[in-house]
Amino acid sequence: MAKQFFANVKSVLSGDTLVLTSQSNPNAERTFSLAFVTGPHLRREGDEPFAFQSRDYLRKLVVGKPVQCTILYTIPTSGREYGVAQLKDGTQLPDELVKAGWLKVREDAGRKEESEEILQRLETLRSLEAQARTEGKGLWEGIGGIIDVQNDIGTLDFDQWKGKSVDAVVERVLSGDRLLVRLKLSDEKHLQVMTLVAGIRTPSTARVNQSTGQSQPAEEFGDEARQYVEQRLLQRDVQAELVGISPQGQLIASILHPRGSIAEFLLTDGLARCNDFHSTLLGAKMATLRAAEKKAQAAKLRLHKDHVAKADGGSSSDMIVSKIQGADAIFVRSKNGAEKRINLSSVRGPRANEPSEAPFRDEAKEYLRKKLIGKHVKVSVDGSRPASDEFEARDVATVTEKGKNINLLLVQDGWCSVIRHRKDDTDRAPNYDELLAAQEKAKEEKKGMWSGKSSKARTYVDVSESVQKAKIQLSTLSRQKKVPAIVDFCKAGSRFTILIPREGVKLTMVLAGVRAPRAPRLPQEKGEPFGQEALDLANRRCNQRDCEIDIHDIDKVGGFIGDLYINRESFAKILVEEGLASVHQYSAEKAGNANELLAAEKRAKEGRKGLWHDWDPSQDEDAEEETAEAESSNEAVPVDKKATDYREVVVTNIDSNGKLKIQEIGKGTSALEVMMNEFKKFHLDSKNNKPFTNPPKAGEFVAAKFSADGQWYRARVRSNDRAAKVAEVIYIDYGNSEKIPWSNLRPLDQPQFTTQKLKAQATDAVLSFIQLPTAPDYFNDALNFIAEVTDGRSLVASFDFVDLKEGLSYITLFDEKAGDGKSGSTFADSINKDVVANGHAMVPKKLKAWERGRASEEVLKRLREVEAQAKADRMGMWEYGDITED
Repeated sequence: MAKQFFANVKSVLSGDTLVLTSQSNPNAERTFSLAFVTGPHLRREGDEPFAFQSRDYLRKLVVGKPVQCTILYTIPTSGREYGVAQLKDGTQLPDELVKAGWLKVREDAGRKEESEEILQRLETLRSLEAQARTEGKGLWEGIGGIIDVQNDIGTLDFDQWKGKSVDAVVERVLSGDRLLVRLKLSDEKHLQVMTLVAGIRTPSTARVNQSTGQSQPAEEFGDEARQYVEQRLLQRDVQAELVGISPQGQLIASILHPRGSIAEFLLTDGLARCNDFHSTLLGAKMATLRAAEKKAQAAKLRLHKDHVAKADGGSSSDMIVSKIQGADAIFVRSKNGAEKRINLSSVRGPRANEPSEAPFRDEAKEYLRKKLIGKHVKVSVDGSRPASDEFEARDVATVTEKGKNINLLLVQDGWCSVIRHRKDDTDRAPNYDELLAAQEKAKEEKKGMWSGKSSKARTYVDVSESVQKAKIQLSTLSRQKKVPAIVDFCKAGSRFTILIPREGVKLTMVLAGVRAPRAPRLPQEKGEPFGQEALDLANRRCNQRDCEIDIHDIDKVGGFIGDLYINRESFAKILVEEGLASVHQYSAEKAGNANELLAAEKRAKEGRKGLWHDWDPSQDEDAEEETAEAESSNEAVPVDKKATDYREVVVTNIDSNGKLKIQEIGKGTSALEVMMNEFKKFHLDSKNNKPFTNPPKAGEFVAAKFSADGQWYRARVRSNDRAAKVAEVIYIDYGNSEKIPWSNLRPLDQPQFTTQKLKAQATDAVLSFIQLPTAPDYFNDALNFIAEVTDGRSLVASFDFVDLKEGLSYITLFDEKAGDGKSGSTFADSINKDVVANGHAMVPKKLKAWERGRASEEVLKRLREVEAQAKADRMGMWEYGDITED
């Protein structure tokens, strides 16, 4: 008795052979051939005529349906089973195909058969065959039936077919996203090629490595994804929408079943992930796939079972861009002043290690600087990157400015590329597919770094590199006003690196008229009080901003001195107004902005801001009097009459060049005495015995241990001998200087001892109306004489003229013991006259402008008389006669 069984039809090999699967175990397969008939076969080297049509008729009839099979016989050598089958609707196989003309009855069928039932069936089949032959059906049509089948994608003119939908049949399923598809390009031409399902990637199935012969197991859910597709698509009619060709030469197409896209079904059921590489090929259609993937992630289906959902929308905040780190990284500042670094989501600036991209790094950064620096932006955090050996922890975010997506603009204009994220990386931009599409368009239009041309980024010559270069550039810049520039870097509150694009130069700029406290260069260093605050203000208001500059002069190391304007407002004024810089009278007068800066400083003092937080108005009374006098006397022109300015002074030092160091007796010296007592106590305390961690710098204020008495005094470093670790210092309250080892120096960073608390008490002065001899011996005699008559004495000085440019006072000295020096004393009683009378000075032949007024005539007349008497008496330098005669 014939054996019967039920099965499902998985596929059809030809018009006479089926591949069946068990209804209870889909993995159990068997091949079943229809008995007594034969049909044309599909072959790799070329199909037989009508082979596809014959198989296609059976395929459409049975694939995916249950059948009842009756085995009539089995071939012993191959084990192949032959028999008949019946569908649920009663359709008999192979009768139906013979009737339709797609199968022929074998000539040898039934020769050895004795069963009446089988012979009767053969008779029926031959009758159906005869009818089909008569009607010219199927194989009996006689002509045509040959289809040209190509297996090489290279034979396809892809540009002609791109974007079009083609009728197709899925011949084989290798994995969930990899199919062998037969494209019906026309009735006579088919293309059968490996096809990637567009937009997705599924886990791999078990396979054998062809190069090593080793088998590789399937990835998790890989076999399940393949079976999922097989059950729905194998040998089904589909629409293949051709979208591209992979780098490996495989066709990429959207496979559309009558019920929808297989890619979308796989994603929804968690058996696939979106393939970012196909995003640009699918365009707007990728959004549907992303939505399906998110649905599976939310449900934690299969591949997404360990998915950790991100907070809805992430955090979003309004911030100000404070610094551009690169084309893909910025620093932003919140309303409370906190600053943090943000990396732009899913985009990457030109890479330094990519020769084609590296030249565009500066140009890309400048593009972003112009777009964002100082602007209010909305930062939407899309994820975060944990700290690693090379990078700190940082947020990745989408940045928008006035509704414009900056990430997208950078990609659209070709200044950033799009990062290819890992398949499980969810910290990406929400418009990732739009970014990928924008990148492809930028490449097509050859924008930015995709242009194929050399970078247009400017190269800047550093003109502060040497004094010689600075002098050459000064001649150009000093003739220009409000030169457009960019603040490239803030070195300190009043010191900047400036770029001038139209000149192609880079320079170091120092603000004219102000002095800002020194900021620490390294985190472990300790700068001057309010130095860091001044630098922070400069960074907030100036760093990387467009600006305008006026250049007045250069300093001795090639730095340019001038005014910096941000939004047409002087930054020096802002700095002083916030109490983070003091006014430097001489340079302010020279720059012409003294009135503005002094007014700002006054406001800062009155508001007790910054440096002036403990300001005592009484300390400035004497200084204001000096300033008023200086302003009245600073006009270096002859005057007929001026008010006499007498002040009590002591001479604390005489320099080797003949300049006197004087202290004015009054509130300043009283405050100095109090400070020095505190200073001494402070340095006697061993816990304050902290040496410099780094070498002291020239110009830096320090506490120095005077070698003569072993006491500590305020000083300023003039120069350094780094090899010997010795510094030359000048004691700012007394005027004397010496060279001492670094070990005898301490930082002067205590607020109660700084020059902001009490200004330096020693000032420069020279004796008015006289000229010291140039011969070394006579010059030293003059210095010794002046030292002898001034040492340890309380004196009265008449301030005849104050040269603000040189920071020098011209004075006439009177000894209080010789007279009161203020009411009854005249020039005849002065130390200046005594120096001339003893032959240690002469009356200058060429007078200064301020010495030529009527007010000086009587003094000069009297001095010349004294000089003549000294010559007659052969005093001092006149001992061998008149040295001024030819």
